[in-house]
Amino acid sequence: MPRPDAVRRIKSYSAENGYVYQYYFFEGNRSERAGHPGGEFTYMITADRKTSFPFKIFVHQSALEAWAKQNGRTLNSSEEYAVAKMRLFQAFDEGSVQAPPAGQKPVEVLVDESNLENYLGQLGI
Repeated sequence: MPRPDAVRRIKSYSAENGYVYQYYFFEGNRSERAGHPGGEFTYMITADRKTSFPFKIFVHQSALEAWAKQNGRTLNSSEEYAVAKMRLFQAFDEGSVQAPPAGQKPVEVLVDESNLENYLGQLGI
């Protein structure tokens, strides 16, 4: 999915830890982690409205394929995006969304076989 060049819609999320984050979807790409293919979803996050930082969610292709085999259909791109967004919300609630130290790679969380079904259940899929 190419990065949108249009004006981005900034959204807010009130986390369980009391912080209110603002975020917007930056881009989505097919990528690999340690030789494992999947979808990489990048969001830009701010907790103070002054500075923003990238935060990545990586959805393992193997988890999507296992779910498809078990359920007789593949998830479409909108459903995969929704799963990534649910993982983002969980990261907000856990307090694991923080700016990386200067010069470090963006923080990343995963969707894999251990948590995919949970997010799909929350989405009613």
